[in-house]
Amino acid sequence: MKRAWLIAGVGGAAAAAVALQVAGVAREIRAQSMVDETRPADVIVVLGAAEYRGKPSPVLEARLNHALFLYRKGYAPRILTTGGKGGDPTYTEGEVAHAYLSQHGVPSEAILVESEGETTVQSLAAAAEIMRRMNLKSCIVVSDGYHIYRVKKVLEGEGMKVYGSPRPEANPPEGWEGTWLNVRQALAYDLWRVGIPI
Repeated sequence: MKRAWLIAGVGGAAAAAVALQVAGVAREIRAQSMVDETRPADVIVVLGAAEYRGKPSPVLEARLNHALFLYRKGYAPRILTTGGKGGDPTYTEGEVAHAYLSQHGVPSEAILVESEGETTVQSLAAAAEIMRRMNLKSCIVVSDGYHIYRVKKVLEGEGMKVYGSPRPEANPPEGWEGTWLNVRQALAYDLWRVGIPI
């Protein structure tokens, strides 16, 4: 009986430690989500989001519009779009993003595409490889605010200099929804740190 209590106590302490760690990372994620670090860089990396039969979803379109704004302001000479098929047998997020940027005046030679990644980590690893091949050492990352912290950490782990620039949101998630998004990203970040990429 004493041993069972001891095991339960150790297990409870471990669970509490994990919960505190996740909560701490979630706070860092929230803080990062409210900071725009935009400055000149070699490339703007746009994280993929859903597309609907070749058209960007509202979230992807908002990310692309923000990347367009930064590109037109001259912060970087190139835009790198990311994202694989995500369940669509015909289109990839990266290719849909490329088409959207082309339609809005970005020359094809200024757009790089990563279209194989099925997860954030896979897309970022492939994006980092493209950057290395082209000798691009710094990037502005465009995504939703709650996503920036993890994306920055993964790309920094690939040796890149990374600046976060969250897309403007008319109604940023608040309350339980905002908290859950931060906790979910904290869990994904912690899993990546122990070698489970999602």
